[in-house]
Amino acid sequence: MERASFGINLDPSHFIHQFLDPAEFAREFGTRIYHVHVKDTKRRLDGRRSILGSHLQFGERDRGWDFVSPGHGDVDFDELFRALNEIGYDGPLSVEWEDSGMNREFGAAEAVGFVRRADFAPSEFAFDDAMHRKGA
Repeated sequence: MERASFGINLDPSHFIHQFLDPAEFAREFGTRIYHVHVKDTKRRLDGRRSILGSHLQFGERDRGWDFVSPGHGDVDFDELFRALNEIGYDGPLSVEWEDSGMNREFGAAEAVGFVRRADFAPSEFAFDDAMHRKGA
């Protein structure tokens, strides 16, 4: 039974170190996504580090992955925002900022700027259709 009061907070940063695709998740569960975090993760897998290093503190170089400021990691935000546009998502985008290697005030301001640059409205028509419109 589907419940209108039950929804998903999509946080793409938790998909990356598990080698999952947040954009495909959005496409699959689009009607249930009520909130989206703009949060990034960087994998640092070099044969000596593992995704299973959760006993290490965030920010330690020996971790196989860590949270970083949006745009500095491995989340493909372009593809994620395209997927959100495809499913008609019009809810909030909120920065959940966690980056042990960056000053918070600098990072927060940079993250807001990143979202403003990276989030784009969907096209109202297919590219080829634009060529057939009056005045094009």
